[in-house]
Amino acid sequence: MQRPSLPWTWIALAALLLVLPGPARRLLLELAGGFTLLVVLLPLLAAGLGLMAWQFYRRRLRTCANCGMVSLGSSQCPACGSDLDISADGLGFASQGDELDASDVTINVSAVDVGSTPSSDSSNLNS
Repeated sequence: MQRPSLPWTWIALAALLLVLPGPARRLLLELAGGFTLLVVLLPLLAAGLGLMAWQFYRRRLRTCANCGMVSLGSSQCPACGSDLDISADGLGFASQGDELDASDVTINVSAVDVGSTPSSDSSNLNS
């Protein structure tokens, strides 16, 4: 079985860089540095572009109030057929008039005493 000659290739390249005169060595080192920079920064650039694309896509997703199905940019739910809340621009962005002012909204909360549950409920849980 023949051994791979890859380590010898790297050793020969390193020796060639030491032997070459100044301008040729500088050119090869610049090329190696550019290639290394490309290998390091290309995945970071791809991840950033992917994140921006996901945010752009996620803004256009609409959830149906009736069945909970998520659809992309349609005016009608594909599962149940109910109308989805789409703004006038057709892209699903809420306009300023659609937002509620927090000072005008009242939230009603009813308190339930947890300790006063009937004992018959606890007997159903045990059986």
